[in-house]
Amino acid sequence: MGELPETILQVGSGKFLRGFADLFIHHANQQGQRVGRVVVVQTTGEGRANLLRQQGGRYHVLVRGLSGGAVVDRVEESASISRALVASRQWDEVLAVARSPDLRFLLSNTAEAGYTLDPSDRPDAAPPSSFPAKLLLLLRERFQAGLPGVTILPCELFEHNADTLRGIVLQLADQWKEPEALKDWVREQCAWRNCLVDRIVTVPSEPDPRVPGDALVVAVEPYALWAIEVREGGDGGLPRHPAIQVTTDVQPFFLRKVRILNAAHTALVTKAVPRGIATVREAVSDPEIEAWLKRLLFDEIVPVLRGRAEEPEAFAEQTLERFRNPFLVHKVSDILVYHEQKVRIRLVPTRAEFAEKFGRMPPLLDEAIAASASLSPP
Repeated sequence: MGELPETILQVGSGKFLRGFADLFIHHANQQGQRVGRVVVVQTTGEGRANLLRQQGGRYHVLVRGLSGGAVVDRVEESASISRALVASRQWDEVLAVARSPDLRFLLSNTAEAGYTLDPSDRPDAAPPSSFPAKLLLLLRERFQAGLPGVTILPCELFEHNADTLRGIVLQLADQWKEPEALKDWVREQCAWRNCLVDRIVTVPSEPDPRVPGDALVVAVEPYALWAIEVREGGDGGLPRHPAIQVTTDVQPFFLRKVRILNAAHTALVTKAVPRGIATVREAVSDPEIEAWLKRLLFDEIVPVLRGRAEEPEAFAEQTLERFRNPFLVHKVSDILVYHEQKVRIRLVPTRAEFAEKFGRMPPLLDEAIAASASLSPP
């Protein structure tokens, strides 16, 4: 794939994108789609960028888990990354990529700060601190070069992520008194695609003898979904891949994930904690907890989502299978973080909608919500 042009500028070098979008791009290239190669920008530190350079942009992905009841345990190599740049000392090179006529996509998965602006950011910073400010300077560089807009694919786990990011970028452009022509170009010539991403990506808990010496190896579950919103219809010029689903409305995918998968995690801990169970897999291996969780999903949650989300029953079945992944250690203590907030977002709305739809209260949701009050965060 060395002859392919660099068409993707990726802000973020972490394990998630390496086991998700970068792998899908590799698959598409291997299939002859000629999507192009990825230039990775590391925005904090430079360790991963150095490793990517040392390994020629190549690394391995361990695909491990259950799929349709069968155990999956295979190794794939990913080679979609052409090079890695360090924002703090190679900003000029990052801007040069933004000016490239070959560039088509701008992909991101930023750290916890997400879209939060930094008051110290300035339009002449090299680079600025916050991600939205970096993005504005990249887009301004391309606009000033007289080049067409790009497709922005934010993979942060925020609802309406592209719409939100565009609004922040334009707000910042106002603050910096950027020309109206630039703002019009950002609004009208760039394609801002709301995305929903769903795949568990981890670092292997112990060395795998199949990939000796790979410092960038990641482990992923077989399940993956990248829902990308293209409101005008068509495929938006996006890569074709089994994990990529182009839709005119990504919100039903958010609703399904939050109300089924995330809700099941949050409800599950109310049963696991009193029993001293430490992991999700241990919890669903308990016959009593598994039966309770199935009733919660299929008797109370799925009925509320019918007609509002795609195939909620099938997704709930997949969720239970993902929870049983024999290779994944998902700690109950991790799910307990911000538990009260998660209950309000993941469980309470479904209880209210169930009561409105069926004229009675859902007993298992009531039980989970009530039990949540006695749980303490780790």
